Amino acid sequence: MKTSSKREELLQAAIRLFIKNGFHAVTVDAISDEAGITKKTLYHYFKSKEELILAALRYRDERFRNDFMRMVESKTEDPKDRLLVVFDVLEEWFREEDFYGCLFVTALGEYPEENTTIRRFCQEAKRLTQNYITSLAEKAELDNVEQLSGQIILLLDRKS
Repeated sequence: MKTSSKREELLQAAIRLFIKNGFHAVTVDAISDEAGITKKTLYHYFKSKEELILAALRYRDERFRNDFMRMVESKTEDPKDRLLVVFDVLEEWFREEDFYGCLFVTALGEYPEENTTIRRFCQEAKRLTQNYITSLAEKAELDNVEQLSGQIILLLDRKS
């Protein structure tokens, strides 16, 4: 149990630094300092910085998307209203003191090479969020749900 807890603390520390400073600017030393662990311990959990980045992105995606969906769905039962609530939930996120933009957009910008594991994961995470918004639009029985969800994701990425 303690092992996963230390790993989670490490991921949270890495995410805090990546969100604020980007990926390339953050060193392994900075991550281990932020987490209060040695580099040896960091490398016990992750074989490389890239493996840590990918794990941090997965961790962030799982929590962010689940929290996002839970918040949207907790505010109303009405399908059309849920789609509108998306904007309220996003506004709350944008107004957070530690908001520096979308971590996945940052990663896509810093890892522009096609077919890298990091880039593919970020594209998949964005696609899953768009799928959720598409499902909201379908439940609201709107037209052009794919186009609408794409536009909402574009707005989200633009703000980020």
